[in-house]
Amino acid sequence: MTEPAPTRIYVDADACPVKDEIYKVAERHGLPVSVVAGAFIRVPAHPLIERIAAGSGMDAADDWIAERVQPGDIVVTADVPLASRCVKAGAEVLAPNGKPFSEASIGMTLAVRNLMTDLRSSGEVTGGPRAFSPRDRSTFLAALDTTIRRIARRRASPPAQQQN
Repeated sequence: MTEPAPTRIYVDADACPVKDEIYKVAERHGLPVSVVAGAFIRVPAHPLIERIAAGSGMDAADDWIAERVQPGDIVVTADVPLASRCVKAGAEVLAPNGKPFSEASIGMTLAVRNLMTDLRSSGEVTGGPRAFSPRDRSTFLAALDTTIRRIARRRASPPAQQQN
């Protein structure tokens, strides 16, 4: 039986406010990070950190991540459609505020996102999400660490015995 690939953290980096936190946590756990953006983005020079300039297409960075993510990987994104694609691929997905996207929540999250987009385009709603706060950063750090530990426990436990 082959070992699963190590957990990789994919960062939808163009507007991610927690990149530095991801780098620190990934280094502590020895996990590789793919920092994916539409164009060049500065990242620390570290062997675990890979910079990907996915191209300037509308969803180039999203497509790059969604095509490579696997079960046991972690994706950090605020992009709900990308989160949906990654959840369906079996990845753990976190928003930069620490909110997890899951099979159970992604449908409603997509519906609310689409509704808000429609309301904004019609002028019914003019504001956006609230500003990112220090509490969001702290919540994200805790959620990322918890997610990494959960994946590690899952991978370390033997597969359940099949009953006939």
